[in-house]
Amino acid sequence: MKVESGIIKLSAAMLIFGSIGIFVRYISLPSGAVAAARGVIGTLFLTVLAAAKRRHLSHEIKSKLPLLCISGVCIGVNWILLFEAYRYTTVAAATLCYYMAPVLVIAASPLILKERLTLRKIVCGLAAVLGMVFVSGILSDGLNGGSDMRGIAFGLSAAAVYASVVLMNKRAGDIPAFDMTVVQLGSAAVVLVPYTLLTEDISSEMLSIKTVLLLLAVGIIHTGFAYALYFSAIKELKAQTAAIFSYLDPLVAVLLSALLLKENMGVDIIIGGVLIIGSAVISELSSKKEIEIN
Repeated sequence: MKVESGIIKLSAAMLIFGSIGIFVRYISLPSGAVAAARGVIGTLFLTVLAAAKRRHLSHEIKSKLPLLCISGVCIGVNWILLFEAYRYTTVAAATLCYYMAPVLVIAASPLILKERLTLRKIVCGLAAVLGMVFVSGILSDGLNGGSDMRGIAFGLSAAAVYASVVLMNKRAGDIPAFDMTVVQLGSAAVVLVPYTLLTEDISSEMLSIKTVLLLLAVGIIHTGFAYALYFSAIKELKAQTAAIFSYLDPLVAVLLSALLLKENMGVDIIIGGVLIIGSAVISELSSKKEIEIN
């Protein structure tokens, strides 16, 4: 029963995460401002939730605070890059680019985490790169056609930054995920708010009721509430189950972009999506007969 509850909560969290691109598309503010609002509102929501449950941050946080703050700033940068990708290309293409992050983690892990590559991971990585070629539209339309290359570049940059966050989180050790996220979101907010105020010209006309409501949705629903669901779910599930179900996120994003935004779902996007998401899921699956590459 606990497992079923965990799967339901995790699936709900992934459905919410997968719809964020739709909401961001309709927010008429610079990406930095949207990211700053998400950081502030999300942090406040999780802090209030922790207070309501009388939960305190773990003592392990202190020793890893500098690393968590740096990774939190990277999360903020990652949001800005992803939101920019949504503006320059389709939500589907931006999301699929973003999900190159697991491949980048695999590529960097031998150097940073001293982990050995396996034949399966290498094949999955090459398949994901091929999928990225399809998503970019280069094969069918060349460098100037298909999805806007600026959006592809922003999406891949977001993936690279998020991959660095994953690697830093691995170095942080066994700190509770909830505590880690509160510190990271808070760090992102502390940096993004002054950055936005100093670099962006936001007029009162831009803050319409619609924009404010969308910002609240992104901060409360897509950040605070979705993370709370996610953290509750992973306590009830095996790590591998949670990892595989997390790929509902890009699937939902791709489907919603086609259904709600009427974005073009060409054959290239479909093939690329299957290769990227499929390779990521397969790389998560355990295997006792992997061939290690020294």
